[in-house]
Amino acid sequence: MEDASGEVVEVPDHDDQRFTNQGDAESWVGEIWAELAEHGVAAVTLFEHERQVYGPMSLSA
Repeated sequence: MEDASGEVVEVPDHDDQRFTNQGDAESWVGEIWAELAEHGVAAVTLFEHERQVYGPMSLSA
């Protein structure tokens, strides 16, 4: 999770989220994107271990 300038944003309740597949991760972001935005998150990036899989994905319309 990062802000508009690309700096990492920590959201304590969600920093440790783990998913078994990309679809579940994308669904989760779709469900809580407004909450993440309230914490200053502008984009999210999905990783599989250390490998970037997708993103950054903007939370703005």
